[in-house]
Amino acid sequence: MEYELRDIDFEKISRLVHGHCGINLHVGKKELVKARLSKRLREGNIHSFADYYRYVTADGGMEELVAMIDSISTNLTSFFREENHFRKLREIVPSIIGGNGNGPKSLRLWSAGCSTGEEPYSLAIALKEITGGIPVDMGILATDISTKVLKTASEGVYLKDRVKKIPPQILKKYFQMGQNGWNGYYRVKQEIRKIVEFRRFNLMETLSSNPVFDIIFCRNVMIYFDKETQGSLVDKFYSCLKKGGYFFVGHSESLTGLEHKFQYIEPSVYRK
Repeated sequence: MEYELRDIDFEKISRLVHGHCGINLHVGKKELVKARLSKRLREGNIHSFADYYRYVTADGGMEELVAMIDSISTNLTSFFREENHFRKLREIVPSIIGGNGNGPKSLRLWSAGCSTGEEPYSLAIALKEITGGIPVDMGILATDISTKVLKTASEGVYLKDRVKKIPPQILKKYFQMGQNGWNGYYRVKQEIRKIVEFRRFNLMETLSSNPVFDIIFCRNVMIYFDKETQGSLVDKFYSCLKKGGYFFVGHSESLTGLEHKFQYIEPSVYRK
């Protein structure tokens, strides 16, 4: 069955999505929304986008609203994406843990918009490699609005094609190769999985007002938001970082044009 997405229904869905999670669905996204949500209509035996909108905004529609956001969200990621950021980590992490004084060494990171987990697992592996045998209390909070990608992320199991660009020595050290029915799959080892806590989180919700993170990664996420939402979000990230903490955005992103308190370090890297 072919569904018609009228302009009025697209506008209502766009406003709903923007109000709920900040994603800006401009008119160029209309065909994407139609394609991805038509499947939801078919599975729910819903006859029109107008009926679907009424369903997700009615009492009891929250579960389907979450599924709708899952369907619309774009989740493009890979292991060790944007190598310059991992080079920068190798530069800054020793000074961060060295600046903890004589007390226990700790490191707290946030991967915001973590998708299927490749980013936070890459960060955990990088931290392990950087710190070597130094005892460091590491923790990575990995959040996403999509329950679907978080399920994949928490399992930590990936097809061979997803890990093929990882250096062989790193793959052998931090991944288990699947056997028998799991042939062709790789699983992130427990020592890495235990560093990462996955949690569903809507970036439009209230963030911690306490500066708890040393480093925040929010890469290729803000491109889906309008300028006003981006500015608000950057302020929230700033308040969550410890003094001297670092904020990473995607290589195609910049804070140019936004009012913010961050110090520019290099392209896509900022500091509090």
